[in-house]
Amino acid sequence: MSVTISIPTNIEEHLAAEWGSAFERKTLEALAAEGCRSGALSVGEVARMLEMSINEADGFLKEREIYVYETLSDIDRGVDLEELLAK
Repeated sequence: MSVTISIPTNIEEHLAAEWGSAFERKTLEALAAEGCRSGALSVGEVARMLEMSINEADGFLKEREIYVYETLSDIDRGVDLEELLAK
C-alpha cells in the first residue's frame, strides 16, 4: 500500500535537505513508532512494517523511548514475551 501525505513545500524541502535519500524511510519509521506508542500497532506489526526482526524492532522502539511490557495477567497466564511482541 502507498500513502500520500501533503505537507507545506518549505517543510518538505527542509526535511529533504536534512534527511536526503532517507526521507521516505524516516517518514515510515515515524509512522511505525507513533503507531506503537499509541497502541495502534504491536511490536510485531512494527517489525513487519520496517522489515526487521522482532528484536530489531524492539531495539528501534527502545531507542525512541517506546517500551512494550507484558501485563501482570500475561505473566500469570505464562504468555511468552516473544509471543506477545509478535501480536
